[in-house]
Amino acid sequence: MTSAPLVPGPVTARVPAKVNLELLVGPLRPDGYHALSTVYQAVSLYDDVTVAEDEQWGVSVSGALAGGVPTGEDNLALRAARLAAERFDGTPVHVSIRKGIPVAGGMAGGSADAAATLVALDQLWNLGLDREELETAAAELGSDVPFLVAGGTAMGSGRGELLAPVLARGTYHWVLALAEGGLSTPAVYAECDRLRHGVPVPEPVATPALMAALRTGDPHELAPQLVNDLQDAAVSLRPDLGDVLSSGMEYGALGGVVSGSGPTVAFLVENNEAGIDLAVALTASGVVRDVRRASGPVHGAHVIHQRVD
Repeated sequence: MTSAPLVPGPVTARVPAKVNLELLVGPLRPDGYHALSTVYQAVSLYDDVTVAEDEQWGVSVSGALAGGVPTGEDNLALRAARLAAERFDGTPVHVSIRKGIPVAGGMAGGSADAAATLVALDQLWNLGLDREELETAAAELGSDVPFLVAGGTAMGSGRGELLAPVLARGTYHWVLALAEGGLSTPAVYAECDRLRHGVPVPEPVATPALMAALRTGDPHELAPQLVNDLQDAAVSLRPDLGDVLSSGMEYGALGGVVSGSGPTVAFLVENNEAGIDLAVALTASGVVRDVRRASGPVHGAHVIHQRVD
C-alpha cells in the first residue's frame, strides 16, 4: 500500500520593521522618483505572513494594527505573490498577514509584508532562490522591499533599492512613538519639494560621520547623526510631531528622528531600561497614541514555520 503524496502546507515568514538612521533626499529624477541615500536598520517589530495554496488569490489581515491595510488587489503582499507566480510559474495562494508593524507609519509595513511573501513562497514552491534573486524580485515591488529581505543594517541608494552592507557593531535600543493615523508618502515628498522650491538640491551621499558612529557600537555616538530630510515636511503636514520629538528628548532620549515619511518617531535610548522609562513617560504625557520598544539590527524576512499535510 502506497502512502498519499505529501502536500506543501502553509508557510509562515516573519519580517521586521525598519527605521532610517539617515535619509537624504536628492533632486527629482526623470522617472518621478527622488535620488536617495539612506541607511536602514531592521528593528524588532514584526509582521507574520502566511502563504497557503488556494483555489483563488486572496489576502486577509489580522492583529491590533490591521486597520487601514488594503485587502484587495492593491495589497503589496498580494502583488508580491502574483509577481512570484508569474515569474516562477506558481499557482494561486491566500496570503494571511498578522500585523505588528504600524500601517502608513514610515516603518515599511507594506514593503515588509511583500518581502515576507516572497521568502515564504520560495519555501512553499521549493524554488531555491538565493538572496540576490529574492532582492531582484523585491526591487520590482518597491524601494524598501529588498532591504526587508536582507535585514540588518545597510545603505540604500538609487530609490533606496540598491543595497550595500554597513558595518554596525552592537545592539541599539529604540522607543517608537506611534501617531494617530498615517501619512501619505507621496504627500510628504511633495511637501518636501514645496519647502525646498528654489533651493539647489545636491546629489545625496552617505555621511561618513554616521558610518563611523555605527562602527563604534555606541548609541551616544550614533544619536547626533540621526537625520531625515523628510522630517520638516512630515512636521509641516503634522505639526503635532514636533511636540512628540520635543517630548521624547525632554524625557531622556539620546536622539530622535521621524522614521521614513512618518508619522512614527523613532527615539534612540541608551539601553533597555532607559527604553522602559521613556516609553512610560511618553505614554503618561498623552502626546502619543501608543509606544513600542524595539532593538536592532535584526535579521530580515525568514521562514519560522511550515506544515506538511
